[in-house]
Amino acid sequence: MKVKNLKLAFLVTAMILVFTSCVSAASPIGKDGVFRVGIVQLVDNGAFLDMREGFIGRMRELGYGENKMTFDYKNAQGDMSNLNSICQSMADAKLDLIVTIATPPTQAMVNLEPDAPVFFIAVSNPVGAGVVTAMEKPDKNATGTVNAIPVDEMFKLAARVTPKVKRFGFLYNTGEVNAVTTVKNAKAYLDRAGAYSYKEAVVTVSSEVQQAAQFLADEVDAIFVPNDSMIQSALTQVVEVANAAKLPIYGSSAVMVNTGAFATISIDDPAIGARAADMADRYLNGTPVADIPVLVVSDFVTLFNKTTADAIGVEIPEEILKTSVLVQ
Repeated sequence: MKVKNLKLAFLVTAMILVFTSCVSAASPIGKDGVFRVGIVQLVDNGAFLDMREGFIGRMRELGYGENKMTFDYKNAQGDMSNLNSICQSMADAKLDLIVTIATPPTQAMVNLEPDAPVFFIAVSNPVGAGVVTAMEKPDKNATGTVNAIPVDEMFKLAARVTPKVKRFGFLYNTGEVNAVTTVKNAKAYLDRAGAYSYKEAVVTVSSEVQQAAQFLADEVDAIFVPNDSMIQSALTQVVEVANAAKLPIYGSSAVMVNTGAFATISIDDPAIGARAADMADRYLNGTPVADIPVLVVSDFVTLFNKTTADAIGVEIPEEILKTSVLVQ
């Protein structure tokens, strides 16, 4: 009788342990019924703000009100050592999940291997950045959204709107793998097209941006800025230089155009944040991170800045304007 009771007790205990293991691996319950979410950025700019608000807003829509989910937001103010400290503190904290915006914070966080899963927003090359090995089956307790940059369509647009442009300048930070990847793709397209040449100016710190822009202004017909958080944060300086030289800037986000770049074909920033929130909701409802594939967001919109167009003397064809957004 005692033996049977012992066997029964052992079986019940084993079942409880298995159940608890499954819940903790795929479905956190939050402390006191409240999920704690960390959000990390390297710098603050309009695009990242829209992505962050898109994520938070969508979580609220999904039913995670203030009594069910709290957000701990940290901004490294462009300082990599500060970013690493922030990531370490979040990795050590008892968080239910961590949200990283753009590539540098995602790399820093994933490399720390935190217990909490990482949901990234707007990482253009997750495999190249080393944050996942396979897009379809994330393997580093991290998944999220990819902000595809349609470089082919961008340069096709440039050919239609600014046909006299034959030499492009690339301005980017070599420390951001997302920017390096986008520029590589841009060069490949221009090489295939055969009718263009290009020159690049690279920076490693924000204080170099204006000088690099001036260098390009003297050498090229137009400037292309990839998805680069450092350049985007200093874009007003680039716009000032380009407008003085009557050069169009083709950017990689709507915020760049709102800041003064001439044109872009880009994703909707709040929407890519919202898509990441949908993925986080799947995890919180029991789906393991490894079963949530990385999502490439490709809902594009074409934008032009009318004030900039007037300043550099470019007239946008009416047929293109009909399917585009015009901002001041």
